[in-house]
Amino acid sequence: MKEILGSLALNRIYQFDCTEGMKLLPNGTDNIGIGLTVTSPPYDNLRKYNGYSFDFETVAKELYRITKNGGIVVWVVNDATIKGSESGTSFKQALYFKQIGFNLHDTMIYAKRNPMPITPSAIVYRPCFEYMFVLSKGKPKTFNPLMTEAITAGTKVRASTRQKDGSIKEPVGKRETQKLIRRTNIWEYKVGMNQTTKDKIAFQHPAIFPEKLAEDHILTWTNEDDIVFDPFTGSGTVPKMATLNKRRWIGFEVSSEYIEIANKRLDNLENNQK
Repeated sequence: MKEILGSLALNRIYQFDCTEGMKLLPNGTDNIGIGLTVTSPPYDNLRKYNGYSFDFETVAKELYRITKNGGIVVWVVNDATIKGSESGTSFKQALYFKQIGFNLHDTMIYAKRNPMPITPSAIVYRPCFEYMFVLSKGKPKTFNPLMTEAITAGTKVRASTRQKDGSIKEPVGKRETQKLIRRTNIWEYKVGMNQTTKDKIAFQHPAIFPEKLAEDHILTWTNEDDIVFDPFTGSGTVPKMATLNKRRWIGFEVSSEYIEIANKRLDNLENNQK
């Protein structure tokens, strides 16, 4: 028997405009609703998505409604440069999310280790990042921090701390630094063929984010069997990583062409797991 959320079966991509699809999902409560949304909308016409666009404010309000109390929305966006000025759309969207009730829990950065080159005549530094706005509905219910090895692991240090009044508090003695510490909120990934994903078919979509980016957020903000959502499923990266990490999921995508790409990736994943 298929699991149902509202009137929709889980672990399936639906061909919906997400503003219509989300109407079929229940209000988020402590125990019902979406625990995590990871998505990257078609922002600022930086890419052509088969001519589709979206109503941001309606999407934002619906995301707030369907998110569980303590749930998270990860909103990956960037700005176009128009007539010499960045649009600022990303910040406007973040502020609107706050206006309707979300907490701007963290402003994270998705940094590309190997960004695209720019023309020598350009009078800017080479752009290499996008914003990952982490929006919470109340206090986050789940947080599994990802760790990294400390540069000073195993050494003894004497670290002073700055007080609120500006004075310096000197420590007593030295302490040995931990081997593992929390990652920073700047996450770096290589992008491009065999880096973003090894699924060549995924590159038939004009804009895909790294599988590891989706996986890292899924591992951070959810536990096994939690529900992960992507209202702009695109090439299917979020459903794929949710499946690999034993999360339930649901996806909406308005383009039948992109759904076909995503389903082929999921079919290949299922076949490789047999």
